[in-house]
Amino acid sequence: MPPDPPGQHEPAALPVSSAPAGPLRAGSTLRTPRAAAVAGIIFSVLLIAALVLLRISVPANPAVPGVWLTDSRHRAQVAIALNLVPFAGIAFLWFIGVLRDRIGDREDRFFATVFLGSGLLFVAMIFGAAAIAGGVIAEASSSPPGAGTLALGRLVTATYVNIYAMRMAAVFTLTTVTIARRTEIVSRWLTVAGLVSALALLIGVGLSPWLELLFPLWILALSIDILAAGLRPIGP
Repeated sequence: MPPDPPGQHEPAALPVSSAPAGPLRAGSTLRTPRAAAVAGIIFSVLLIAALVLLRISVPANPAVPGVWLTDSRHRAQVAIALNLVPFAGIAFLWFIGVLRDRIGDREDRFFATVFLGSGLLFVAMIFGAAAIAGGVIAEASSSPPGAGTLALGRLVTATYVNIYAMRMAAVFTLTTVTIARRTEIVSRWLTVAGLVSALALLIGVGLSPWLELLFPLWILALSIDILAAGLRPIGP
């Protein structure tokens, strides 16, 4: 029997990759950890600076007359704090995106939805609060606002931040802790600290305005942990 003409045989099948399909194993190499860490650190530093400037510049009681707005130093500090908020929000959105990329195929759809939704709502609410406060400051630059206008603006801003934004931050922290515990992408102590911070923000944020710092401080610790993990040499 004559041999088959050349080219009649089908080409040999390419070898199939031996990489496992499905969810990645805990401890496997993850992408762009440094980008997540840098974005989280920028967000934390900017938000902490904004919150501290606001707390030391604005009287705690919303019923206090707006005479303090005539002080150029106080008004400048508040303006700086409000101008930091948009950049903090941008860094936080970047942090969310890169953190989801870090989780990769291990992301659960339910927790991913709550994680993303709470993060977006948090950013929207702090932007709204900053816009309202900025409007009050802009009005004060020409003439001191009325006591009713100032009190209303401050109460709306405080409601945005304390009741809604910080509780969305608590939900974001809880979902992040849950995802981190399942995937083991962060240190165990950070999950415990996240649970404590989330409960404090959910229940006790109205007791002291300084509790608002718990969220950016936890994000800062999480970002440093991610950065440290990305700098560790990968074992054989």
